[in-house]
Order: sequence, then C-alpha cells, then structure tokens
Amino acid sequence: MRVFIDTNIFLDLILKRTFYKEAMLLLNAIEQKIFRGYILDITILNIDYIAKKQITDIREFLDIINQTCIIKGASNSMIRDALAIDNSDLEDNLQYLMAKESRCEVIITNDKNFYSKDIEILSSLEFLDRYLA
Repeated sequence: MRVFIDTNIFLDLILKRTFYKEAMLLLNAIEQKIFRGYILDITILNIDYIAKKQITDIREFLDIINQTCIIKGASNSMIRDALAIDNSDLEDNLQYLMAKESRCEVIITNDKNFYSKDIEILSSLEFLDRYLA
C-alpha cells in the first residue's frame, strides 16, 4: 500500500509530541516495507528547519527518512496547480497533488484541516488502528 506522510507525522516523532508512538510504529512499518511511504522533498527541509530549534543534531533522523521514504519533488506545473486550489495552505496542496501523482491510497496526517479532494485522510492513530491492529 502506498501512503503519503505529512510533515507533522515526522515532527510528532522527533519532537516527542502527543502522537510520537504512532509515528514511530508507522515509520517502523515503512522501514520493514509493510507500506511504501512517500513524502514531498520539502518535508526534509521543513523538519530540519523546525526541529533543529529544539534538537541540536537531527541529521541521523533525516538520513533515516531519506533511506526509508520515497521522496518526490514538485514541478512548475504542480506548483501552478497547487496555487489554483481554493485552500490557503500551499504545502498541503502540494503534498495532496504529489500523493495523487504517486497513486497513494491514503494521506497520513494529524492536521485536521489537511486538504484532499479524493484521497482518504487518516490520522496516524486511525491508520494504525485500521491497518496494523
């Protein structure tokens, strides 16, 4: 199963936020190739920018993500299409379009306002309850 993972899932793990255990289980399942995890290339940059304010060395964590997930980059036309979506969160729009282009079946996010027109959105807890219970 192809799953698209929102940036906040990784931040939950590295910053030990509320759903860090779920994020760890999800990442482990992707490492074990139970699921194929996709992310947008800016996810790595966003994690680095946000997490290094609280954690001094996150390069090992970023390397694990790099080795574990399939990382995709946005094109000019994808950015144009993301800007045309009637939703103010450009990052979510890009992630949605990349999930669609990558034929992902689910977007995993703990963002209650994540945009998706036709791909199922599940929180990390909902995803684990459904697919790893």
